[in-house]
Amino acid sequence: MEWIERLNAAVNYLEERLSEELEYEQIARVACCSTYHFQRMFAYMAGVPLSEYIRRRRMSLAAVDLQSGKGKIVDVALKYGYASPTAFNRAFQSIHGIAPSAAKKNGAGFKSYPPIRFQIIIKGVEEMNYRIEEKAPIRIVGVSQPLYKEVEKNFAIVPQMWQKAAMDGTVAKLSGMVHEQPLGILGVSACFGEDWRYFICVASSKPAEEPMQEYTIPAFTWAIFPGEGACPQAIQDLERRIVTEWLPTSGYEYDNGPDIEVYLNADTQNAQFEVWIPVAKKR
Repeated sequence: MEWIERLNAAVNYLEERLSEELEYEQIARVACCSTYHFQRMFAYMAGVPLSEYIRRRRMSLAAVDLQSGKGKIVDVALKYGYASPTAFNRAFQSIHGIAPSAAKKNGAGFKSYPPIRFQIIIKGVEEMNYRIEEKAPIRIVGVSQPLYKEVEKNFAIVPQMWQKAAMDGTVAKLSGMVHEQPLGILGVSACFGEDWRYFICVASSKPAEEPMQEYTIPAFTWAIFPGEGACPQAIQDLERRIVTEWLPTSGYEYDNGPDIEVYLNADTQNAQFEVWIPVAKKR
């Protein structure tokens, strides 16, 4: 099954279970990739996080149920996973702009979000430079913080980590520890298995002194993309292009490993960087 078909199979799977408790792990399993990478791909392809898509679809269906008189508000709330009427009311209003109690009124207006379906659109406007390299395990040393299993909840955590690391001297200290490949300050999203963590670190054989920790990235084949520009926007734009333009037609797919951002200089307005993604030949 092709990569894009697996994404659509995962969407079909969740669409059939919108009135059930959804597990991201199982949805990702249908797509044959990790929970982390599925959420990343979905957000870049769909333009909204997975959790927001699910919320929009559930509220679209909830509006139809309320309009047609299929149960009381509390029953519809429970059907779509809201044990609290207050939480359901807040979610419903955020989508439709009216309270659930107003849904049955004549002339009430609603928003409908139909099921999404992915397809490949070949743009080919701008070139993408990349290289494929096989690497032995990489030992990293740095600071880390746990991440949520819902990727969008981490959007505030990672920038705060970088700000703190820059202000408290961690980045400067790490800069003096770099002597292994990849050469630079690294941002590593180690989001597989049960323990999801983000590292600000370097590749080094030096001992990890408190409060730093060490971690070994397993051996992988990496697709490596160079980039430049003002961060974080430039690196986010590159990551989006990797997922939406390069990956679908590359002959590769995500392997179950971490993503690595390699920052080659300290100027965030004119940053030089690389994005490393673990890949395997498409099955």
